[in-house]
Amino acid sequence: MCFQTEALNKDALFTDETDSFRFPSEPEEGDEVVLLFRTAANNADVVSYIEAGSSLGSAMIKTDTDNLFDYYEYRLKTGSIPIKYCFSVRKGDEICYYSRLGPVGQYPDAGWFTIVPGFSTPNWAKGAVMYQIFVDRFCNGDPSNDVVGDEYLYIGRRVMAVDDWDKYPDQFDVGSFYGGDLQGVWDKLDYLENLGVEVIYLNPIFVSPSNHKYDCQDYDYIDPHYGVIVKDGGETLTGEASDNRGATRYMIRTTDQENLKASNEFFARFMEEIHKRGMKVILDGVFNHCGSFHKWLDGERIYELSGKYEPGAFESENSPYQSFFKFFNGQWPYNDSYDGWWGHATLPKLNYEGSETLCRYILDIAAKWVSEPYNADGWRLDVAADLGHSSQFNHKFWKDFRKAVKAANPNAIVLAEHYGDPSAWLQGDEWDTVMNYDAFMEPVSWFLTGMEKHSDEKNLRLFGDGETFFRSMNYHMSRMMTGSVLTAMNQLSNHDHSRFLTRTSMKTGRTSTEGPSAASEGISYGIFREGVMIQMTWPGAPTIYYGDEAGVCGWTDPDNRRTYPWGNENLELIEFHRYMTELHRTIPALCLGSLKPLLAGDHLIAYGRFINDSICAVAVSNHTAEQDILIPVWQLGMKDGETMSRVMLTYESGYNVGKITFAVEQGSVRVLMPPLSSVLLVGDRE
Repeated sequence: MCFQTEALNKDALFTDETDSFRFPSEPEEGDEVVLLFRTAANNADVVSYIEAGSSLGSAMIKTDTDNLFDYYEYRLKTGSIPIKYCFSVRKGDEICYYSRLGPVGQYPDAGWFTIVPGFSTPNWAKGAVMYQIFVDRFCNGDPSNDVVGDEYLYIGRRVMAVDDWDKYPDQFDVGSFYGGDLQGVWDKLDYLENLGVEVIYLNPIFVSPSNHKYDCQDYDYIDPHYGVIVKDGGETLTGEASDNRGATRYMIRTTDQENLKASNEFFARFMEEIHKRGMKVILDGVFNHCGSFHKWLDGERIYELSGKYEPGAFESENSPYQSFFKFFNGQWPYNDSYDGWWGHATLPKLNYEGSETLCRYILDIAAKWVSEPYNADGWRLDVAADLGHSSQFNHKFWKDFRKAVKAANPNAIVLAEHYGDPSAWLQGDEWDTVMNYDAFMEPVSWFLTGMEKHSDEKNLRLFGDGETFFRSMNYHMSRMMTGSVLTAMNQLSNHDHSRFLTRTSMKTGRTSTEGPSAASEGISYGIFREGVMIQMTWPGAPTIYYGDEAGVCGWTDPDNRRTYPWGNENLELIEFHRYMTELHRTIPALCLGSLKPLLAGDHLIAYGRFINDSICAVAVSNHTAEQDILIPVWQLGMKDGETMSRVMLTYESGYNVGKITFAVEQGSVRVLMPPLSSVLLVGDRE
């Protein structure tokens, strides 16, 4: 037998908040909820349900057994307030408590299971394969809308049109434009669909003078440089221009209503095409701050000189937008004493507490883009915890924001960028979920590479520490409700951090110190594929940063924003991603299943995902030598005499999708792991 029956078998204890153990998993007010708890067969005297704040439990009823496990049931009815609970298991004199942090020997002080009646995350986002696009660097589909050299000044420098698509980004990159646009994304939809992408996350696309567009100039319109320029003309900068008064071509392109309306209409058609393909789009919302070019401030006098707009707050104390910003003195006209985010004059912080009109406007914007005719499928919120000047206002605003978005489009997602504990915003009435730094990117990077996400630091104590990997993952996941976990963006790379493939070299550095070519030196495809294996099999929405699948390297910003290498892709790596996204999408356990850690050792982890008869086991061996391991798949419900099939094996020189069958013997399967390898096994029940 694979476990003893004399003592309480803690490895057999299990429950969670998925549909397998809580039904409905995201209940409404007034619903009856069924809770299930699992123990080893004939291994418990009493199993109890305990609500937070009470030391007394309610005994659960044993309702089923399958020789491996007994299942206990408890039913409750929801009201209007959240319910926090855990379980206790007693066998003889031994008692064990069970929370989201697993089995513990004493009444838990954290990690409570939680029901928030009425809170749910969109089903389409749970386990969805997402793809992040930094638009300027993805594909140039319409050269006629490209930024031209000397079109305007940005942060005191003339913007530059980059003619060489393959050129490494400069150190001062924000004013360099390669010409990527939404038509380019449209042109590559067949590629994305074939890759298995279900959701496209676009970095900001609204009018903005930078290539990253996190300094919005106009929330109401798509940037014509990404959309359509139907009216052109004017002049670029000449001579020794020190300001943008002569940038009349830029004024026409970004302030003329013909271009703005045409770009919005183009975006509506773009969204219609994506939805026809069954794909969705998440927009990037930058609402903590705007840009100094913004029409409300008009710090560059673009709108003043166009002569068609209300005066900006920089220009006049009587501007209708003066209260949108916090000024430190009354020296108008052209008051540059405003509050900038982290002191940046190019990023004026929006003064929500000082203007109810501003609050209403941004809430209207939130609703506008998820409504007809655009019907975007949600928002990713930039530096969301920084918005406002107090935590009290911040939480009030995001509550209002959620209401506005969900009223306009109940199926839209509200997903925030956040570092650190997000639990205060994930109580069911603000954000749906987060970009998953703490409960995915960081632990995976430390375990597989010993590197933090910027490639600025190496920590060999965390490198290959399987126990710390699971402990960190479990701790941070326990701060989110399961619906938030299943929709969280699980990324290996993105626009703010070094490319994961570069991190596999285990070298610290930046392009300013090492040079861009060093980012591809000493990399390990074996480690990279291990990362993709975890990404595609861990709870959440696996989110590919454009070009990662094609072998793009890069240090942290700006080097991580290299162009997609059309014509020079790593085709084998792309095909590997296609296999992995298909496995993720077609195996139910990998989208919605429970998670169960199985092994944690030196450069070794194994875990399972399971829901109904869909059972998977994943093992990752980051050893540089071959390892023979036993995976205790009985913990997933696999029985002796059953078989599991290997559907993916990765290693340094490649991968293998040849199906090999493993017999379950004494509750385990034995797998020979090559150096720097990972394996995905699927139970032969479907």
